[in-house]
Amino acid sequence: MKLKSTFKNLATLLVLIITSSVFAQDAFQGQATYMSKTTMDMDNFGGRELSPERKKMIMERMKTMLEKTFILDFNKSESTYKEDEALEAPGGGGRGFMMGGMAAGTIYKDVKENVLLHDQEFFGKQFLINDSLVKLDWKMSGESKQIGKYTAFKATATKKVDAADWTNMRRRGNDGDKKKDDNKEVAEVKKDSTKTDAPKDPFDDIEIPEEIEVTAWYTMDIPVNSGPGEYWGLPGLILEVNAGRTTILCSKIVMNPSDKNEIKKPTKGKEVTMEEYQDIVKKKMEEMREMFRSRGGRGRN
Repeated sequence: MKLKSTFKNLATLLVLIITSSVFAQDAFQGQATYMSKTTMDMDNFGGRELSPERKKMIMERMKTMLEKTFILDFNKSESTYKEDEALEAPGGGGRGFMMGGMAAGTIYKDVKENVLLHDQEFFGKQFLINDSLVKLDWKMSGESKQIGKYTAFKATATKKVDAADWTNMRRRGNDGDKKKDDNKEVAEVKKDSTKTDAPKDPFDDIEIPEEIEVTAWYTMDIPVNSGPGEYWGLPGLILEVNAGRTTILCSKIVMNPSDKNEIKKPTKGKEVTMEEYQDIVKKKMEEMREMFRSRGGRGRN
C-alpha cells in the first residue's frame, strides 16, 4: 500500500512538471531590436552630375528610408517584425513606391504552419500578402563570431530577388561579374542614344538582379526558428543578415519581457499572393515609365 502511494505521488509530480513545462513554453516570448541599413551609390543613378551639397541634402532626406529600427516579437513558432513606431520620424512613414518591397508594414511568420503574412501599403492602397514561407537552402560554414553576449554561427544562401525589392536596384552594366563584351555592348547603346534628341528614359538604366547572396549569423543560445523580416530556417535566432546592399543587425534582446507585445496576424488590406503583389508592382512601374515617356521625359513639375 505504501509503495502504491509512492508511485501515485511520483505520477502526480511528473504530471505537474510536464504541465508546468508546457505552460512555460506557451508563455515563452522574446523581443529583439534590429538596426537595418541600406547603402546607395548615387553616382550610379545620375549623381555624378550633382554638386556635393546637393548629394548630401538628398541623402539626408533618404536617410529615413535607408536606416531604420525594427522590433521582432517572437515565441516558439510565431513572430511579428515591424518598424519601431517610437523612433519613426513624423511624416516619414517610409511607405509608398520607394518602400514597395519587403520593408514596410508588419511581417508575420508562423514557421509551424508555414505561413507568411505581410501588411503592405503601395501607392495609397493597402494589401495583405498571404503566402507560404520561402525556405532558403542554407549552407553552414562552421565559422563563428561574437555578437553581443551571444556566440553566432555563419550560414549562407542564394535568394531570388522579387520585383518589389527596390533596395537591390542597380544601374545596368554596373555588375562587376558581367563580361567585358556585355559592358561594351551597353556602352555602344549609350553612344548611339546620344545621336537622337529623344529624352533619356531613366528606367533604361535600372535593373534588379535575379539573385543575391545572403549571409546570416544565428545563435543556438536562443533556439527559435526565426529572424528579421522574411528570414528564418536556421537552428537558432538570426542576429545578423547581409543581403545585397542591406545589413540587418540585432542590437538588443529581451527574453520574456514583463510588458509583452501581442503576436497577432495582420488582417487589413486586399488579400493577394506574393506573385500577385509583384505583378502589381511591375505594372505600376510600367505605368510610371509610360507617363515619363508621354511627358517627353520632363516628369512632373
